[in-house]
Amino acid sequence: MPFYYPRLTTVDLDETRRYASLGRNVDFSTLMLGEACTQAQLLSIPKGVWQLYAYDQDAHTILANEPVVLTADSIIKHLTGAVEVAVMAVTIGLPLEEEVSALFLKNQYNVGLLLDAAGTTAVEMTCAAVCSVIGQQAAQAGLSVGRRLSPGYGDWPLELQPEILELATGANIGLSVTDTKMLVPRKSVTAIIGLYPYHHTLNLSHQQELPCDKCNQTGCQARKETNE
Repeated sequence: MPFYYPRLTTVDLDETRRYASLGRNVDFSTLMLGEACTQAQLLSIPKGVWQLYAYDQDAHTILANEPVVLTADSIIKHLTGAVEVAVMAVTIGLPLEEEVSALFLKNQYNVGLLLDAAGTTAVEMTCAAVCSVIGQQAAQAGLSVGRRLSPGYGDWPLELQPEILELATGANIGLSVTDTKMLVPRKSVTAIIGLYPYHHTLNLSHQQELPCDKCNQTGCQARKETNE
């Protein structure tokens, strides 16, 4: 199983501002945002792991040792044309969320909120780094990659989180799932990426669209604005 430990030399300030301001009429100062990003960079322990599986798109089945049949329309459409899938798990570890909890206990809510937002940025940047490596490996096999899609988006139920985590072998980087199907550590992501023959790349418009406008998680901090 491939592992990757990205090195975050920075945490994007503009993305952190977007996450921190979601649903709030608050304009945090650049200095406060910068301090949160620096602290997030220092506290993050980025890790990623993934597994590649053949994919039967006619049967909508990931051909693992114990095949996984996909039934949600969003993930089935997302993987249209895929011949393989990469199932990935990513985390930035526990230290950042422990510091956020400590800040909240000290009633330092704004600082804690900003650090939490910077942690979301950090895990998204870690995902991007892992996806880049998966893309490089796919290219060596003559395949191209689409966007990642995670359980909980669209009609793909979060209840499948344990299965996806197991397919990704996420336990090998310290990930687990609670009874409510949330990942631990909290700043973690599981996702599936479709791998496609190059001749299929021109038909990938639906894979490249952000699923946020179709997702019922209206409070999700990773939501992209549909007019961006």
